[in-house]
Parts: sequence; structure tokens; C-alpha cells
Amino acid sequence: MQKTAIILGATGLTGSLVLEQLLCSTNYEIIKLFSRKSTGISHPKVKEYIGNLLVLEDFKEDLTGDELYICIGTTKKKTPNHQQYRKIDLGIPAQAVEICKNNGVSKVAVVSAIGANTKSSISYNKIKGEMEHAVLSVNIERTYILRPSFIVGNRQEQRTGEEWGIAVFKCFKFLIPKKYRAVEARDIAAKMIELCNSNASSKIIESNDI
Repeated sequence: MQKTAIILGATGLTGSLVLEQLLCSTNYEIIKLFSRKSTGISHPKVKEYIGNLLVLEDFKEDLTGDELYICIGTTKKKTPNHQQYRKIDLGIPAQAVEICKNNGVSKVAVVSAIGANTKSSISYNKIKGEMEHAVLSVNIERTYILRPSFIVGNRQEQRTGEEWGIAVFKCFKFLIPKKYRAVEARDIAAKMIELCNSNASSKIIESNDI
């Protein structure tokens, strides 16, 4: 029986690659996209739901399926307001897993970040740690949290500082422990899908295992 997948963040780099790979898979009949703007993709498998993801309750009747892929994330440059930042990076995933658990979704794969820790003194890592805690506390049957290091791929938006950092990482890759090396967004997407098509127990996947 073919499955229904839900993607949050399909307009971003990793989310768009999850969508691309799911469309190529014969395992899926329906792919539901929840975004604040359209992906512009027209495909028989795709159903788009456009609106304010900060209020996912508005979509609760449609957040149904077999698997949930959470690829939501923002940056300090795009969202300088700390409270708004928390609502996106923490609030949206927390709402999504709660609603999907109530709707019978049994698998969720989430993009977090290397160094995620609720006790971190670094705001970004602390929020990611809190997001992981919120997701895991819902106890969806099979939950997979991926913690990539720098994510590389063809982004639509320019992130000058991040691009510089990635360039340095690539030049000195041979000196960098595998755990901290840049990770291709395409590999993250593939790992998320691989996990959701397995019977693996809930787990946290560190960057070097992606």
C-alpha cells in the first residue's frame, strides 16, 4: 500500500530535496506540503496547503498521513526577533508532532543541528536542543532526529557568512574530524527517507552518520 508523506519546509533547501526524492519513489501516493508560500510544483502526487505555519491548528484536519518530515528553520538575519525565531525553529516542530501524533502519524524525521543541547550557552544550539526535547516528548512511535553540521547545496537565498564558512571547511576538510564536516543537503534528505522506510527504533543521528 502506497503511503502519504507530510513535509514542512518544502520551499527550503533540504525540504525541496526531500520532496524531489519522494516524488521519484513508488512508495508514495500523496505528498502533502505545508508552507507559507507555494513551491510552484505541479504534480499528481502533490497537495499544497498554504498559510501561517505558526498556527498549525488551522491545518489539523489535513495533517494526516504516514510520515512527517520537518525541514523548518530560519536564520538570525531573516528573523532577528528572538521570540519569533523561537516560534519558528521550536514552536512549529513542536506543534506539528503533537497534531500528527493525535492524527495517527507513526514516523517523523526532523532536521536539527550539530551541538543541539538544551543547556547550551549558544542560543541557536539551545533552541535546537529544546526543539528536540519537545519532539521526543510527544513519543511518536518512530522518531528520527538528524544533527547535520554545515549543510551544503544550491540555496536560493544568499548566506554570505555561511558560504565563507563552508568554503573554509571544504578547503581544510582533511584536517576536520568527520563529525564536523559539511553535509550535502541531498544526503540529509536521503537519510530521512531511508529511516522512515525502515523499522529502525527512534534515534538521534549525528552528522558523521548521515
